[in-house]
Amino acid sequence: MNRTARVVVVGGGVIGTSIAYHLARAGVPDVVLVERDELASGSTSRAAGGVRAQFSDELNIQLGARSLEAFARFAEEPGHDIGLHRVGYLFLLSAPDEVEAFRAGVRLQNALGVPSRMIDPAEARRLSPLISTEGLLAAAFSPDDGHCTPEAVVQGYAAGARRHGATLLRHCEVTGIETHGDSVTAVVTDLGRIATDTVVCAAGAWSRGIGAMAGVDLPVEPLRRQIAVTEPVPGLPPGLPMTIDFTSSLYFHAEGPGLLLGMSDPDETPGFSTRTHDRWIPRLYEAMRHRAPALLDLRRTGGWAGLYEVTPDHNALIGEARSLSRFLYATGFSGHGFLQGPAVGEVVRDLYLGRAPFVDVGPLSADRFAADAPRHEVNVV
Repeated sequence: MNRTARVVVVGGGVIGTSIAYHLARAGVPDVVLVERDELASGSTSRAAGGVRAQFSDELNIQLGARSLEAFARFAEEPGHDIGLHRVGYLFLLSAPDEVEAFRAGVRLQNALGVPSRMIDPAEARRLSPLISTEGLLAAAFSPDDGHCTPEAVVQGYAAGARRHGATLLRHCEVTGIETHGDSVTAVVTDLGRIATDTVVCAAGAWSRGIGAMAGVDLPVEPLRRQIAVTEPVPGLPPGLPMTIDFTSSLYFHAEGPGLLLGMSDPDETPGFSTRTHDRWIPRLYEAMRHRAPALLDLRRTGGWAGLYEVTPDHNALIGEARSLSRFLYATGFSGHGFLQGPAVGEVVRDLYLGRAPFVDVGPLSADRFAADAPRHEVNVV
């Protein structure tokens, strides 16, 4: 393994591989990514794969839209098939305050070039015929959104990073970060010490521990989320959008001939367990009974659990530590990391190179909590 590196990226999911790729492609020499398991083996491989720019926060809209552009050209650069389906995102709204919040969001999205729009329940049913419109007041839809394959995105970035000279070390666990004064001097792993003056933490749900090694507080908690997959659905519309009942958080999209579906579980408590359980199923069935009763007849054929990396305001942490020179971080995406991965790779590259990113991510600094300046995102699933 390399004993020295210009930059060490910790974490081999979509954020880490995107950062490694963008740094290496920009000509940064000796970029080393370390991953304690296989690439994409953490949260990325358990993501639902949705990609969107429908957010309430201006920064999230911009990061999402920039990433959608990158996903659309992924087959050309870095050059990999990611199974992109731009079928749109459909948010179903059943409460007046939800409708008003999404109207405001659509206005902001439109001002930033996102072609989202408010639609009536009848049009929502035409787009997603598995739903019931009972109690539905309105919906928000953007045709540019959709879903793709998370593992394919990681493999594409990993191959591109290697092609541009980066080294990716799998089964290499970070056990410490050495500092001298206010500077990073090395990353210690179970395979040896890597001398470096720059670390980028992209460790997802495990980021708080990595930050603590360097004395940097990254307020990230792991929270289990579960996904189910169904048997084939006869007559499944080929253009079925990612459909989200915003009140219950029930969501589904096509997964091969069947459906991938999930929802949040308010009974979950923070922790690193990714074992599946059925305690959430009664609540899932109740949400389906109300909003998509056709799903109740489908047999579950599989599923899995993964970890959200949650911050106090459900918004990302992106920036560079003030207390320690050249400790950068991109984590805490609270379910939005996969879809923002391409843009975040660009941003961290520019922060490292000392140039202005395409969007000012200063408000996403981890310091915002100490300054009592949280930045809330409404469109959280």
